[in-house]
Amino acid sequence: MAPDFIPPTLWPPNSPVDYAVWGIMQERVYKKNIKDVDELCQRTVEEWEQLGQHVIDNVIRQWRKRLQGCVDADGGQFEHSL
Repeated sequence: MAPDFIPPTLWPPNSPVDYAVWGIMQERVYKKNIKDVDELCQRTVEEWEQLGQHVIDNVIRQWRKRLQGCVDADGGQFEHSL
């Protein structure tokens, strides 16, 4: 799910968008204890299907701001300044 201005072949594997979406997914998937890998897979798919497009759109809207924060911090810690 890369933005239109970045071709999928150039999308960084550990992008801010991936981290943000996975953080939301983790919160939802691990709301309750998981008994085994099958349940983990099932919950992950279910939560992904329920994840609204607005959530992903909001994460993408914040992407440039996060990139600029990273540049301003010379690649260092920058989340505190956002």
